[in-house]
Amino acid sequence: MSDEQLDEMGPVDYILVEWSGRQPTGEALPHLVDLVDSGIIRILDIAFITKDEDGNVAGMEIEQLGSEVEEVKIFEGASSGLISEDDTVEAAQALEPGTSAALLVYENAWAAPFASAVRRSGGQLVASGRIPVQAIVAALDELEAA
Repeated sequence: MSDEQLDEMGPVDYILVEWSGRQPTGEALPHLVDLVDSGIIRILDIAFITKDEDGNVAGMEIEQLGSEVEEVKIFEGASSGLISEDDTVEAAQALEPGTSAALLVYENAWAAPFASAVRRSGGQLVASGRIPVQAIVAALDELEAA
């Protein structure tokens, strides 16, 4: 990727999504595809991980996903090299035994023009974060009770 392409990129995030049992249902896949198709995000890397009941971790190939294989094949080859084996091992530490997970690295493409303009104007991101929905609900409940 050239310096110019990197300068035009939006912020890059990762998420680790865990499912109890060995397989996700596939219900979330159409929503992920819509996010990609609409240009809101761009998947840079995706890895599938399992953690058995004894805590042993293994990577999964798309073909091992069972009935969801066809839906997931759209992401086959989404590998920028950003996710290393060390990253999957570290991510697996957050997983409960007996689960499977998807580790996604994605560009927030919707924010690319803003992020690029900030960089060109000499600005830089100095902090970022997320507020869990549960924290918002708790704060609203607390306000309502007051």
